Amino acid sequence: MSTEQVAQPPKREEKVVWGIVHIYSSYNNVVVHVTDLTGSETYARASGGMFVTGGRMEASPYAAMRAASFAMEVAKSKGINAVHIRVRAPGGVKSKTPGPGTQAAIRAVARSGVLIGRIEDITPTPHDSVRKKGGRRGRRV
Repeated sequence: MSTEQVAQPPKREEKVVWGIVHIYSSYNNVVVHVTDLTGSETYARASGGMFVTGGRMEASPYAAMRAASFAMEVAKSKGINAVHIRVRAPGGVKSKTPGPGTQAAIRAVARSGVLIGRIEDITPTPHDSVRKKGGRRGRRV
């Protein structure tokens, strides 16, 4: 036996095609939307409600994981192999923290085998805002 290595053909450098994964995560639902860099061309989108039956389960980590892996599968079939991730909560006068499915969705995108560039939070924050719902004395339960 010789210790010579067999010459491998040179690996073809595949072109990096960037996309943006928009993850909107509230306490009621999770929406995963894959677009091109400008945000105008949609490659894939999925929501938590597409993968679970109960309405209360739409925002769960399981539904978010399924939605993200489905959206990435479709986007990869269309040629996307690198993504930036933008996370958004409802914001404004509503909740400024993303829902429970955010971490699961990001993890599912990472596991899909694409290159990840930036992860940023784009939750809208008002500098001054409209009046919050509930009236002067708040919501009376």
